Amino acid sequence: MTKDKKHKQVDNLTEVESALTKTEQFLESNQKLISIVIGAIVVIAVGYLGLNKFYLEPRTKNAQDQMFQAQNYFAKDSFNLALNGDGTNPGFLDIIDDFGSTNAGNLARYYAGVSYLHMGQFDKAIDYLKKFDTKDALLGPISVGAQGDAQLELGKTEKALDLYTEAYKMNDNILTAPIYMLKAGELLESTNKTADALKLYEAIKLKFPESNEGRSIDKYIARVKIKMNA
Repeated sequence: MTKDKKHKQVDNLTEVESALTKTEQFLESNQKLISIVIGAIVVIAVGYLGLNKFYLEPRTKNAQDQMFQAQNYFAKDSFNLALNGDGTNPGFLDIIDDFGSTNAGNLARYYAGVSYLHMGQFDKAIDYLKKFDTKDALLGPISVGAQGDAQLELGKTEKALDLYTEAYKMNDNILTAPIYMLKAGELLESTNKTADALKLYEAIKLKFPESNEGRSIDKYIARVKIKMNA
């Protein structure tokens, strides 16, 4: 081994030892701080688990139990009772106020939005539906599409079209996608964007022939073609 190589190895060893010494010094000097940080992480983790098990889970169960009658009223189209309760059982608005941080409270926002939509209070419908947060393959598109319905009732055609488009693109399933594709197509057709409408109608025919919309789509295709050739 040459002298230069020996010197290089010695230098490298010295650098490693120096680095280890500095690390040890840092750990020794900051041991209290490190212990506090680790302790805080443990406390946060334990606290989060405790919050879920002993606070959020019972509250969610309680909210679900209390929301049962409101859901029954909703299913019967008794939207005012569903929203405001019947004096004995709480409505969706009560559930939102009392349990808004739970999954049930979040779902109550969806029910409240759709209830307001049926009652013709479109601004309130939009407000509650916007606050509803979900990744569900069905409720996600339906809640966005319902916002589109409300915007259309308010005369905001372009906004409605944007929401219908967002709704059918959210999830390519046979239950929701063709519904909002058809709504978007009819809106395009009504604003004389017939070529764009035809594309959506034909996409429904191609992709979702077994859906309710797919089974009746030929009449829409024929109608828009007549308009295009007029």
